Amino acid sequence: MFTIEHDFDATVVTLVDEGEDGVKHLQEDVTINAFEDCITLEQLDPQTDRVQVITLSMAQVRDLAAALDLPEGVYRLRPVEDQGA
Repeated sequence: MFTIEHDFDATVVTLVDEGEDGVKHLQEDVTINAFEDCITLEQLDPQTDRVQVITLSMAQVRDLAAALDLPEGVYRLRPVEDQGA
């Protein structure tokens, strides 16, 4: 399950781990904040009771999105204008 909220300066997506049948160990919710210049991922660490934050640049987000559909390997995305010839 997930929720989407539009705040003044960000779109906030929260991923809720509902698990599957028989799964007892659920992960803490993940909150994704999409800002104009970066994306942050936040998750509570139950061992320290602190929220851990990871910040991705827009280039890293672009690379991650591309990586989800590619096989193993090392890749570098080229700008669209370089792909014409």
